[in-house]
Amino acid sequence: MTQHSTQIQAFDSIPLEADYPYQLRGSCPICGDSSGFIITESYYRNTTKCISCGSSPRHRALFLEITTALPDWQNKSIHECSPGWDIVSKRLASECSSYVASHYDKNQKPGSRVETSMPCKIYQCEDIEQQTFQDCSFDAVIMQDVFEHIFDPIKAIREIERTLKPAGFLIMTVPLVMGYSTTRCRSSLDASGNLIHHLEPEFHGNPIDSSGSLVTVDWGYDICSFIADHTFLLSSISKRTDQSMGIIGSLCEVVLGYKKPSPVSQHA
Repeated sequence: MTQHSTQIQAFDSIPLEADYPYQLRGSCPICGDSSGFIITESYYRNTTKCISCGSSPRHRALFLEITTALPDWQNKSIHECSPGWDIVSKRLASECSSYVASHYDKNQKPGSRVETSMPCKIYQCEDIEQQTFQDCSFDAVIMQDVFEHIFDPIKAIREIERTLKPAGFLIMTVPLVMGYSTTRCRSSLDASGNLIHHLEPEFHGNPIDSSGSLVTVDWGYDICSFIADHTFLLSSISKRTDQSMGIIGSLCEVVLGYKKPSPVSQHA
């Protein structure tokens, strides 16, 4: 990470008025370093970086939920969908005994394993809406800012439910940009597979495609109702704010889904 001038003033809490960049004192829950965080802009979600590992607030919030739900995550079976190879993904890949990363790659056969030249970048080609994994394969499914890029989220959430073991967890970050307003569709496919834009096209970064990923859904807090309507998963939204761990700013919510251990009939 870029070294900043030692003249940057450090604060124990966010100042009401301060010039950027400045340093926020604290300890990172991912790497454990207590050097603090450098803040470069007012959009804290992406610009509050751990000085040591470079993690952002949403990374730190996600990792806390993973360790809370699965204290022994290193010994669990974990599927991470479309990892960006940040510090969370790297820790999962290097420390989890049964970790599988997947990406949707139209140039690869579904279910095939793809090895790249970059460290930790071995992934399995999977369409999240139609996965090749067997039922009850994983203790946890992890997603970072993926669910807003899916054309058929009903199929996707049901596939996630199918591949989770009983007592398994879905743990994902997704920008809940609509807040208490109703979730809206930005782009969809018609019956012939043609792309329809309902709003101005918006793209986010894609780890394996430099052209980016189209945003298909603007989610709100009603995402829990969506999950309840289409699966038997018990869902909730975790919103942590802790300046001492650099978890600050908007859109840092983590959506959780829990697959009850008792047998239930699956949706048709």
